[in-house]
Amino acid sequence: MPQMRGILTYGLAVLLYAALAAHFWRTRWRVAEPHVKEAAPWERWAIAVPFALHSALLYSVIFGAPQLRFGFGHALSATLWLAVLFYWFESLFYRLEGMQPAILGVAALCVPLPAIFPGLESQAYAHTIQFRLHLVLAMTAYGLFTIAALQAALMGLIEKRLHGRSLGEELSGPLASLPPLLTLETLLFRILAAGFVLLSLTLATGVAFSETVFGQAFRFNHKTLFAVLSWGIFGLLLAGRHFYGWRGRRALRWTMAGFAVLLLAYVGSRFVLEVVLGRSLA
Repeated sequence: MPQMRGILTYGLAVLLYAALAAHFWRTRWRVAEPHVKEAAPWERWAIAVPFALHSALLYSVIFGAPQLRFGFGHALSATLWLAVLFYWFESLFYRLEGMQPAILGVAALCVPLPAIFPGLESQAYAHTIQFRLHLVLAMTAYGLFTIAALQAALMGLIEKRLHGRSLGEELSGPLASLPPLLTLETLLFRILAAGFVLLSLTLATGVAFSETVFGQAFRFNHKTLFAVLSWGIFGLLLAGRHFYGWRGRRALRWTMAGFAVLLLAYVGSRFVLEVVLGRSLA
């Protein structure tokens, strides 16, 4: 019975996310006018329903299970959970209705991934409070940088279309429904700043955890190397923004470079080891 209830919860979350994505697509991306109407209160609160189901499912599979499991599917599902939360909150201050169809649609695809790719059981030390704190910080940081990379790619596409259009010609299709580039750039650096703080805390808690469990502050491996490199890249980007006003294509290139390095540190290796090779990364 609990297993059947879990399947039904997954199905309901997927269905609601997909239905809302279709609704925003019809009412935002398919409209002829380039200026999209503001979200109605019921639309904002409707998103909270599948988000609450998504939250309960993630908690149950990561922290509610007798054995801690955290794999490739959990990472992607948690990332989209964070994306929905971030853009829902920011939509209270910015006009972001044009972002919702893609975010909710991808969230619908990622909700069931922990059930499809359940991962492997973690080591005994993974049940300590220290490790769980480190895990939450790490996945929140990775999730924010994933969102930043996706937004940077979208901004690059918009900028390319803007430079390639004729004088006076407006953007068409879904791109016409998106917020202005300046708004997206402001959001991008807010995401990057929050992600950098959390990545810094992730590295700090990782050092403390490693010293407690393994007797050494740093375990020199590919994860540590790429995590520190990505931390340096994002730190330089934020410093360049603050002191020299970096923006535009330079900021987008640095964002994508930092994300690529971070991806090598975690998600790519975890996918290969768990899904392809069937080994634990812990």
